[in-house]
Amino acid sequence: MGKTSQAAGPGLPSSPSPPPPPPPSSPGSSCSLAPTVGKGTPQPGGDITGHLTFPLLSVTFLVSFGSSMLYGYNLAVVNSPAAHIKAFYNATWSQRYGHGLASGSLTLLYSLTVSIFAVGGLVGSLLVGVLVERYGRKGTLSRSALLVLLAGGFMSFSRELGSPEMVIIGRSITGLHSGICLSVVPLYLGEIAPKNLRGFLGLVPSIFICLGVFFAQVLGLPELLGEDRFWPLFLSVVVIPTSLQLLLLHCFPESPRYLLIERNDVCKATEALHRFLGTPDVQDVIEEMKEEQRSLSSVEMVSVCQLLRDRSVRWQTLSVVVVNAGMQLSGIDAIWFYTNTIFENAGIPVAQIPYTTVGTGAIEVVAGLIGCFTIEKLGRRPLIITGFCAMGICSAGITVSLLLQTDLPWMRYVSVVCVVGIIAGFCMGPAGVPFLMTAELFTQSHRPAAYIVGGSLNWFCNFTIGFIFPFLQMSAGAFCYLVFCGVCLLVALYVYIIIPETKNKTFMEISHIFATRRSLLSLPAHLIGMMKLDGYGALESSSLEVSGSSLP
Repeated sequence: MGKTSQAAGPGLPSSPSPPPPPPPSSPGSSCSLAPTVGKGTPQPGGDITGHLTFPLLSVTFLVSFGSSMLYGYNLAVVNSPAAHIKAFYNATWSQRYGHGLASGSLTLLYSLTVSIFAVGGLVGSLLVGVLVERYGRKGTLSRSALLVLLAGGFMSFSRELGSPEMVIIGRSITGLHSGICLSVVPLYLGEIAPKNLRGFLGLVPSIFICLGVFFAQVLGLPELLGEDRFWPLFLSVVVIPTSLQLLLLHCFPESPRYLLIERNDVCKATEALHRFLGTPDVQDVIEEMKEEQRSLSSVEMVSVCQLLRDRSVRWQTLSVVVVNAGMQLSGIDAIWFYTNTIFENAGIPVAQIPYTTVGTGAIEVVAGLIGCFTIEKLGRRPLIITGFCAMGICSAGITVSLLLQTDLPWMRYVSVVCVVGIIAGFCMGPAGVPFLMTAELFTQSHRPAAYIVGGSLNWFCNFTIGFIFPFLQMSAGAFCYLVFCGVCLLVALYVYIIIPETKNKTFMEISHIFATRRSLLSLPAHLIGMMKLDGYGALESSSLEVSGSSLP
């Protein structure tokens, strides 16, 4: 792995010396480019914004439906058939060994079935860098779809073959697929989208994650696939959207940024831009990407260890760590785990709780749509800050309502409102913006490693919360939600102070903003006269004004 250049930012030279020429094109990669574009030509990441074309929208929906939605579906699919799966495990054990499983052993085996999904996801997230560098973004999505077909086969035939092991193996493979795609989908969409549409297209996968949860809740109703004989089919339904993606994804091009910057294939990159942007005039887009390629000419694709040691991107790396860890440590998984109990305490009949849960799933989808259609107007920071603040306030509200509901029966309904508020706040911003930010805060050389860090941390925190929450609940009772409240408010405060608004900014412009922050933090405190804040508090490129009277 090559050495990184000493720069003010990732790939940004510290002196105004002319950049080296780009490496020669590979054989067969030369092709004629259209003349310089005029005003209004769409371009991803450049100074000219673009419009939403049919190929852009189609590939976004396709990869979100065939990959991202499966993550949400597999999170929720084991809830409804839990009793049926446990009965199958117990019956199979009895047939093999002549006696059933003890209650604790049965719970442990089922917990392994649920949690192995997160373990597979962690492994998948660690493979992202190698896969996207070798096979590209689209190529990785196509190949990973084969994992779902394999997992569906294991789970669909598990009962016929009397093998609980096949269910557990199938769940681990679906986790492996989700760990890969949860990073690769936003990476792919972030690189093909024009800068004015990165937010909108980047949040579409989070809507499909919410749809996946919603579909699992609906299909789990007793009238559909919630009966005992249908649970293997219920678990293996995921092969349908994956098969559709596998069938159609080859119709769309690879990421043009990957083709040009990493593969140096100008011809294929130009063809991809023509297809995605719907215009023959892509010269400015190519030049913008070549500028990034020149800035990275002395920097090879960095590894995770190099990323963590690279002081030039320490604020970007820390920001990815904070928002990805905060997304899981906010307690959203614990809230989903506790939803049925809270609804039961609120007096909702047990028979009606599955339908009430479907209602919360619908709220998730609506909140996701609100975030998707407002992110380009409001920006990333307001959505994620508002979302975390709403989750923190509602977490505190759950603690208060659980403590007072014995004396004040109407406080039970406050619990229900707070649960809905947490879910809505999460889906509106924190559910999708961290993945989008991971793509926007780094240039091409650091982006895959950043997704490995963010994705693996996301899955590790997911597993940790799922494992420790029952013990936290037993030891702290209602006060356990104050832990989540504190995490949410601290993450919101960090985003408010540190992370700049990235709406309508190129990757290089975002890199310059962080370079300016490093320069600011390196100055002695007595030299800083006044800091001009951009809209919401993060430092902008021109934010430093040094007072002449303060100079020694």
